[in-house]
Amino acid sequence: MSRYLSIELRQRVRDAYGSCCAYCKTAESLTVVTFEVEHIIPVSRDGHSNFGNLCLACPACNRFKSDRTSGKLADGTEVPLFHPQQDKWADHFDWTIDGTIIVALTDIGKATVNLLKMNRNQVVNVRSLWVAAGRHPPN
Repeated sequence: MSRYLSIELRQRVRDAYGSCCAYCKTAESLTVVTFEVEHIIPVSRDGHSNFGNLCLACPACNRFKSDRTSGKLADGTEVPLFHPQQDKWADHFDWTIDGTIIVALTDIGKATVNLLKMNRNQVVNVRSLWVAAGRHPPN
């Protein structure tokens, strides 16, 4: 399976996600890094390089996810991770009232938040600055 992604396909993915991470919803414009087009089902697991299997991800979410398609709950049960092309973010996640912590609403949300470390101290601290600046959470 080819990993080559055309400029047009990369731009289509970027546009579809509004230049925000499909997982943690961080806006690329708030960071100093370039976000990555990520294979939701990794190529190493027979994932395809087509629009339906791609999303935009911040480098942290992409690295923590790696080649995984599932994660474990606290009791050890393995469940699928959030699939940005098939699942609706608001069905699985919400924000705390102060907009700094992602709240998991489902088992898929819990496994994704845990595996991708979406509420690690560093990112929660930065989110508080973005909230104070009126730039977060995203609509």
